[in-house]
Amino acid sequence: MKSDKETSGGARDGAMERGRTETFDEMLDRNWGELLQELRVMQTGVQITTAFLMTLPFQSRFDELNPTQIRFYLALLVFSVLLTGLILTPVAVHRKLFRQHIKEVTVEQGHRIVQIALIGTGLLVSASVTFIADVLLGDSLALVIGGAVLLVTALLLVVLPVFLRRKAE
Repeated sequence: MKSDKETSGGARDGAMERGRTETFDEMLDRNWGELLQELRVMQTGVQITTAFLMTLPFQSRFDELNPTQIRFYLALLVFSVLLTGLILTPVAVHRKLFRQHIKEVTVEQGHRIVQIALIGTGLLVSASVTFIADVLLGDSLALVIGGAVLLVTALLLVVLPVFLRRKAE
């Protein structure tokens, strides 16, 4: 497996091999644009989930939650808000580093942040389903349902991309 340095350095030659006729700077611009598009997709889902979680305490049945469910809810809410902040981080980094001619670093760090955010999004979705299942069905079934969602999410977000990458190589 290639390191990020080898991948980014090799991308200069790789772009030409695949029929792209772009300079290294053009490749960085394209990669940054692709990262922003991916962040937009994630941001929408995470922000909707965060908004949903923020409204729960104002629902009439929220008072029926047991202390464990309330602690789980609070952990879920804090995680969701922090994940929202993480997804916004590449934009903040780009703004701070704008016009400093270090786009390669910005793209590399943005790439890492997107990877972490993808895992976080999968965990957020799985934990949200677990929480809702716990409120509706109880602990045991919630763990089974949440575990199944976590497994499928891990397969889609981690295993499938690795499989496709290896197949392409």
